Amino acid sequence: MTNKSKPYISLIYAVLFCLSGCAENKYIQTTDKLCVPSSTKAEAVKAAEGILAKMHFSIDKLDAEAGYVKTHPLPGAQTFEFWRADSVGAFNATEADLHSIRRTVELNFTQQVEKICIDCRATTQRMSLPDSQTTSPYNQSIMSPRERSLRNLVSNVQLKENMTWIDLGRDNQLETEILKRIDKQLTAIKR
Repeated sequence: MTNKSKPYISLIYAVLFCLSGCAENKYIQTTDKLCVPSSTKAEAVKAAEGILAKMHFSIDKLDAEAGYVKTHPLPGAQTFEFWRADSVGAFNATEADLHSIRRTVELNFTQQVEKICIDCRATTQRMSLPDSQTTSPYNQSIMSPRERSLRNLVSNVQLKENMTWIDLGRDNQLETEILKRIDKQLTAIKR
């Protein structure tokens, strides 16, 4: 390595370090609760429903009177899906690129004295597939094409039956982002 190339390598490391670390600094302060003054439960639920729809979540359960919203699981956004906003932060985006990830969001709204409080819970799960059976190339070669396709079909059905979702816990960054967007929406309504 020459002395002329050392500054470039240092610059590359600095850029990579900043991209991996600085991207997370935006969400050092995370929250799962938001209290908004001068709002009704109905306004908050409607704003939350709109925000979740913009983030591509579909609603599974919605009860405006009880103040409860739950989404269907949403597969994690990949890096090339720049229009989606459910993989918040560099770690979550990378994880969604490497694994089959899905997220579910639950919102609870409670009316308190002259304010509405919103609790957000975003859970993350990763798909787990069983190990596939290995067969020798010899067995594959003596099967007819029809037998091979039937065997592959049976294997795919068995894989789907044995597929499970492993809980990875809460996604605090997504919770913070959703609450921030709801707050912004409710603030815009009040103006």
